[in-house]
Amino acid sequence: MSLALPLQASLLDLADEARLGSLRGHVQCTPLAQAAWVDHRPGWVEGSDAVLESLLHDVPWRSERRRMYDRVVAVPRLIAWYDAGTQLPHPVLADARAALSAHYRPGLGEPFTTAGCCLYRDGRDSVAWHGDTIGRSATEDTMVAIVSFGSPRSLLLRPRSGGPSLSFRLGHGDLLVMGGSCQRTWEHAVPKTAQRVGPRVSIQFRPHGVA
Repeated sequence: MSLALPLQASLLDLADEARLGSLRGHVQCTPLAQAAWVDHRPGWVEGSDAVLESLLHDVPWRSERRRMYDRVVAVPRLIAWYDAGTQLPHPVLADARAALSAHYRPGLGEPFTTAGCCLYRDGRDSVAWHGDTIGRSATEDTMVAIVSFGSPRSLLLRPRSGGPSLSFRLGHGDLLVMGGSCQRTWEHAVPKTAQRVGPRVSIQFRPHGVA
């Protein structure tokens, strides 16, 4: 599915070609309750706007419908999935997965393997509160790394047991890593917005057996 969506370029992302910045010394770690934590690295992918345009055209985006209570509704975003060993749709994503695997291996103990992709076409697209608890993450500590391209959107986190939420504005090559018990003890969401925003693509790197 090739898409023609209005792009909102970043005035700060002026690299001629896509490349990764450093992780060491540039990651902001936020400890959370119940042994969960979040790492944030703004602008990790330089030249990210060119990557976004490539992803909009080259990823085989598809829509899904899911049952919600007594009816079937359209999922408010487009998705794609890349299993381990499948070629990723842009070389910088392969570089990102390798860099994340190297940087986080001491704590994770294994590489990131799969890549889930979500396309939020405008402010009407969203994802509801949830944790990535299908597979090993339902019982084990793990990590999910999100690299964002395009118009910034708010990713919210809140403890499952109740309490105030945190907000991260992610777009234009930003990195967010959720680790420790985060998937079991916290929830995250990308809410709808009435603001006029362009497309955002989220790439979620996960270890084997985490979804």
